[in-house]
Amino acid sequence: MTFAKTLAVLALMGGFGLAPALAGDLNPVGSWQSASGEARVTVTLCGDGTELCAKLTWLAEDARTDENLELLNAYVVNKAKPVEENQWRGTVHFDGDSATGSIVLVSASTMTVSGCKLVCKTFAFNRM
Repeated sequence: MTFAKTLAVLALMGGFGLAPALAGDLNPVGSWQSASGEARVTVTLCGDGTELCAKLTWLAEDARTDENLELLNAYVVNKAKPVEENQWRGTVHFDGDSATGSIVLVSASTMTVSGCKLVCKTFAFNRM
């Protein structure tokens, strides 16, 4: 699935049932690559210092569609607020649209993003 389709799925999600990581000292800040290898994002703390931002910083050659290239170097998540330990919910931007999304830090090296569009899917990102 392309990164743009992944973002489209995220944009249509409503609720999430992932358990947050148990360790309270995990930090999502850093560079992450999708498990498919199609995209990389840089995650930072932003806003009040507890909110999460993610900027799309790289796309694999086969993921470089016109739609995806418009997202390059843009925030795809901006000021997601913490809702539980190691879990944030906020706005996901894609193709000129915005919707609610969620990020869960599963471990120090794995982050997941889940969403539902007819079926529910979970996308993993690995720390680089």
